Amino acid sequence: MNLLKLTTALVGLSFIAGAAQAQNYDDPKEFAKQKAMLSAKANGPADKPWEQYFGDVTADTAKYKKDGKATICFSNAGVNNPWRVVGWNTMQAEVDLHKDEIADFVVTDAEGSDDKQIADIDDLLAGGKCDVLIVSPNTTAALTPAVEKACEKVPVVVFDRGVNTTCPVSFIKPVGGYGFGIQSGDYIAQNAPKGGSVLMLRILPGVDVLETRYSAAKRVMEEAGMKIVGAEFTDGDRAKTKSIVEDYLQREGKLDAVWMDAGATSVAAIEAFEDMGMDVPIVTGEDQQDFLQKWQALGLKTIAPTYPTYQWRTPIIASLKILKGEAIPGPEWNLPQPAITADNLADFVNPDMPPLHYAACGCEGMPDYPKRWGGK
Repeated sequence: MNLLKLTTALVGLSFIAGAAQAQNYDDPKEFAKQKAMLSAKANGPADKPWEQYFGDVTADTAKYKKDGKATICFSNAGVNNPWRVVGWNTMQAEVDLHKDEIADFVVTDAEGSDDKQIADIDDLLAGGKCDVLIVSPNTTAALTPAVEKACEKVPVVVFDRGVNTTCPVSFIKPVGGYGFGIQSGDYIAQNAPKGGSVLMLRILPGVDVLETRYSAAKRVMEEAGMKIVGAEFTDGDRAKTKSIVEDYLQREGKLDAVWMDAGATSVAAIEAFEDMGMDVPIVTGEDQQDFLQKWQALGLKTIAPTYPTYQWRTPIIASLKILKGEAIPGPEWNLPQPAITADNLADFVNPDMPPLHYAACGCEGMPDYPKRWGGK
């Protein structure tokens, strides 16, 4: 089943098919946990946020200790959006830093397909060469059985998007989707007119980190008395994003904020207001350069929560530690999740990098920077 069909099926069935194992995407306990982490101090090297972590709970990896160079296998959901492209480049650069420890880095690309990723994982395991398996799941519920099967054969590290099982040695991610939604929802609630109208734009359903971004932001804004006039899926398409915003402007007359669960099309949303000769209200984004530069040029009032691409470094570091038998943060390894604000915007704007480069990559000192990331 391709991604479009999967998305349609999930929407049409309201996730009934996966309800039995789907996690709660509006969990007050996890909401509170991530809110607390946003203001907590992380452990680890101050200049290496991709190695930092919250708390002191660790996973014992002694049984996985293995001598010699490692074969690390990676099942990637895809490189089908700019955020993932930046992350993938960052991960490859991290591998280059450990050539003396890594014998082979075997990678599969699921191209945004659950079915292909499940088959990819089967193929990787059938080869019998993987010392450790890294998985970035395409969608949460669909990949859970495949990850559980993998855990029976090799140590598994999941990152970015989660699955509904605790069998991996660690699930690596920044604070999380609730944190992202809290940061952006709070900003709108505090800076938009009281009771103002908000359009919420989403990419696709069924991915835990996107679902929790949405539920957290919606909760925060509704509790503040904001009016949610709609929640629409954009498929990450700039033209569709712009069209949706224009339709709501014609229908509502105005919007006081546009909330985005991911920022790759934030500039398209801004352009909808510009093309209609209207003042640009709060339009949230992420740390991609086109949005940051547009924000700076127009003097916008907004925020850019991040889901930093430096997290793509951490699974390689974690895998090597596991194979040395060293304890790592687990069953969750939560990394810092900074937000870009007007106060620190200038620190992240870099006109020498491509428009859709994500600034919180932690890649500036890595091999082949900036060329590998498309920079000048």
